[in-house]
Amino acid sequence: MPQQSIIESIQTDKRIRALFSIVLIVLSFYLLFAALGELKSYRYIGSGVTATNTINVSGDGEVFAVPDTATFSVTIQEEAKEVQAAQDVASKKGNDIIAYLKSKGVDVKDIQTTDYNVYPQYDYVNGICTNGGYCQPGKQTLRGFQVSQTLTVKVRDTQKAGALLSGVGSLGASSVSGLSFTIADEDALQAEARDKAIAKAKDKADALAKSLNVSIVRVVGFSENSNSPMPYYAKGMAVAAMDSRESVAPELPTGQNKITSNVNITYEIR
Repeated sequence: MPQQSIIESIQTDKRIRALFSIVLIVLSFYLLFAALGELKSYRYIGSGVTATNTINVSGDGEVFAVPDTATFSVTIQEEAKEVQAAQDVASKKGNDIIAYLKSKGVDVKDIQTTDYNVYPQYDYVNGICTNGGYCQPGKQTLRGFQVSQTLTVKVRDTQKAGALLSGVGSLGASSVSGLSFTIADEDALQAEARDKAIAKAKDKADALAKSLNVSIVRVVGFSENSNSPMPYYAKGMAVAAMDSRESVAPELPTGQNKITSNVNITYEIR
């Protein structure tokens, strides 16, 4: 074989090997990135290849805690022939109640006006009827105006709630209502209840997998139904007719609130 042909053959062989090496490198990178993408997808619940063999379990958890916050509403209502007169009296009582609450340690940020209204008040006068059976139509006559202001009060010390309810009543509040006891940091308790529910569901899954002689691979589905604590509501108290005798603060047991969590978890098995 001529020397030129040998050189060309060697160069061709080198080019083929170089091209083959490039193809292998590109293929290796492709497989590497594909594997990384697949591994990354497993970081997310329910992602990746759809699971065909699964088991579904549920669990519930509950936490009890003593409420640390009391909330109630105070309403002042006054009526007069003129709007200004009714507003003056209502404002005086409302301002006195707010000043009283502040003096007892209630922070101004925990006192909020949630309603303020001015309504005309009418009396209905029946029409006069004649002997012939004809009756004149009745009519409304303006009696005056009613002004109402509602304050929502949040008390951070539940032991003070009874005394505060009695105190605002003695200052001329028309009604006190909507008393409820809640927990300020409910999220932490909700997380604790959730952890208990998940642990119970996991124990069920492990027991079921053992009975079925299968292995748990991963979590492919999760849902939660959380129930906030049912607060205690006191009945509305009519206090407009309280006299000047020394008021007695009511006992207001807070009891306990129950925070619950119910979870459903789907596991892939093999």
